[in-house]
Amino acid sequence: MMLEEFARAKVNLTLHITGQRENGYHMLDSLVMFASTGDILSFDHATDLSLRIDGPEARALPVENNSILSAAHNLDSTKGASIRLTKHLPVSSGIGGGSADAAAAYRGLSKLWNLPEPPLSQDFCARISRIGADVPVCVFSRTTRMSGIGERLEFLTHLPMLHAVLVNPRVAVSTQAVFKTVTNKSNPAMGELPSFFSGQASFISWLSQNRNDMQSAAMSLEPAISDTLNAISSSHACQLARMSGSGATCFGIYPDAGAAENAASQISGKHSDWWVQSCTLGA
Repeated sequence: MMLEEFARAKVNLTLHITGQRENGYHMLDSLVMFASTGDILSFDHATDLSLRIDGPEARALPVENNSILSAAHNLDSTKGASIRLTKHLPVSSGIGGGSADAAAAYRGLSKLWNLPEPPLSQDFCARISRIGADVPVCVFSRTTRMSGIGERLEFLTHLPMLHAVLVNPRVAVSTQAVFKTVTNKSNPAMGELPSFFSGQASFISWLSQNRNDMQSAAMSLEPAISDTLNAISSSHACQLARMSGSGATCFGIYPDAGAAENAASQISGKHSDWWVQSCTLGA
């Protein structure tokens, strides 16, 4: 029987760079939520391992060296499966598309091959982070405070759901290039996360006191990010505009679903060549 897994987009509401290890890996402190939009993976039994890709964002993604195949080999290099990826998320866009796909492959193949569910342990997270630093958090796809190099995960259940718009100006940004451009790699961690928020407004107030330490560097490499943030922040009822991850996707937060949908329509009407998607973040 064919199985399906949803690879939800990962949004870094905050991303603080707190240091760099001798091996070059960057230390982070990030609040991550997952979106109601993403890619779809399907799995079926087969003798050999194969992957085919379709969907509106498929053209930019090669099958060779795909993170999905890396996840399959990491899980069990002796087994076969027929895997189909329907790609909806832009490639190299700062919302974890490749990592989310690899994580969904890990979940789906674990079910297909009757293997144990992925455990929440630092050993497991350290092992699969070799595929990509964001793969561990994407395996669980829950609201998380992520630290270390991405292997330390603290699930959070008390944060309010957010209504958002994701916008990518159709430019790809290299994460490595952005990290190289960041001038200060020893920044303060996030502020203390309150144990209770009275509602979305108080949560957004806390978010606004934090930051994405990659945003300025990414904007210097790709000016379209500035245009994207301006388009979001000037849309009606926007409460917060920020870049996610290493970019170029940015997000806006809105008071309700109607406001987010109206903003998405407004932004896409002015920029028909951009990728624009309204969604929810969190639950």
